[in-house]
Amino acid sequence: MLETFRDLNELVAAVRAVRSVSTLPIVAQMTTDADGNSLDGTPPETFAPALEQAGADVIGVNCSVGPAAMLETVEAIARVSAARLVAQPNAGRPRDVEGRNLYLCSPEYMATYARRFVTAGARLVGGCCGTTPDHIRQIATAVKATAPAPARSAVATVADSSQVAVTPVERRLKSDLARSLAGHQFAIVMEVSAPRGLDLGAVVAQARRFRDLGAVCVNVPDYPRSGARASALALAVLLEQSGVETLLHYPCRNRSLIGMQTELVGAHTVGIRNVLLTTGYPAPQAAIADATSGDVDAVGLTNMASRLNHGLDIGGQPFGPPSRFHIGVAVNPFAPDLEFEWRHLMHKVDAGAEFIVTPPIFDVEAFGGVLGRLTDTGLPVVAGLAAIDGLRHAEFMASEVTGVKIPDATFDRLRRAKNEAAEASAITLETAQWLRSRVAGLQVTAFHGTADAAERLLASLST
Repeated sequence: MLETFRDLNELVAAVRAVRSVSTLPIVAQMTTDADGNSLDGTPPETFAPALEQAGADVIGVNCSVGPAAMLETVEAIARVSAARLVAQPNAGRPRDVEGRNLYLCSPEYMATYARRFVTAGARLVGGCCGTTPDHIRQIATAVKATAPAPARSAVATVADSSQVAVTPVERRLKSDLARSLAGHQFAIVMEVSAPRGLDLGAVVAQARRFRDLGAVCVNVPDYPRSGARASALALAVLLEQSGVETLLHYPCRNRSLIGMQTELVGAHTVGIRNVLLTTGYPAPQAAIADATSGDVDAVGLTNMASRLNHGLDIGGQPFGPPSRFHIGVAVNPFAPDLEFEWRHLMHKVDAGAEFIVTPPIFDVEAFGGVLGRLTDTGLPVVAGLAAIDGLRHAEFMASEVTGVKIPDATFDRLRRAKNEAAEASAITLETAQWLRSRVAGLQVTAFHGTADAAERLLASLST
């Protein structure tokens, strides 16, 4: 029995894998919501035929909802599938009673619906969360006393006329950053992040200065930092409303699959187009002690955004005109397990990535050794660059920022310099000039540094 799957593709793959090695009957069950759709949004009219075609002998629904909602789903499955059916509802929705989750459907109520399940075509009937031995005894008695429904013949379904092929929006039409990269124009992306507190006036003014100095857009990172701060999405929306194009850093960290789809659709409706999709790191213990990771990693998130760009939700269902997300993904060219990093990058490319962003580059010699593998993907590479303002900043970047590798020669130059700030600016500009002839753009950060250093660098690059 294959049961309580949340994702249709996973369940179909599991059915096919079992069928390839076994002739035993396969029972495949989906978990659905109150509307009858699976938790990834796939309706029963879609998932039932898919499971039948994959080789499932018995198809049905398990857990999550009570008998009433499940009966409607079973009836919908019966209209499109000739397979034997199974129904295992919860004993109702759980209710909080003095701090305890209790399921309040009586055994008699469950037995009533057991008869209705059989009449609708179910051949296996049971219960899931909240069911007790008394529930099962009553269900068994009701099932034995109910005549099974006549066998159903294969049902021909009419294709949904709304499921027509959708042409994705041409890349260069999605945003200024997309147009620059598609047109092979060197793109400079600056970075601003939300400060603690409610006043975002200063960061909006800074973003406008970056725009006026020649930045094509402004990256809004989503660092797992403590303190009362506006979210990256909120700041990005505010900047877009202020006339500054943004690149929203959007990680999977602490987000559910359905929640991410909802947020991305919402972000698109308020003008967000450029997105940097990453797996992300859990928030530090000092910030949120019980933080958890998300349902999927960057590959799954990239696939979701790409589906939206094709007019499909995560369940593969059409929802209207396609989104216009310009999808960026991250890669760490200095990862400890570099082969894993390359494989993971290629999965993101296959999922629909449109450009690649690296961490800040300091060791140009080492980066040059791996740049070929990045460009072989066929995607434009936007190299990270840190506008460092001294030795202490460089030490922080090397020790506490993932993916950053700084050669000893750089530290030696900063330690010997008579004017540490001027030497730091010179090192950053030399790195930028080396990268400029080799990559499609730069993403400049002043993380734990000063905005003045970033402005000076941008002014130098724009002249």
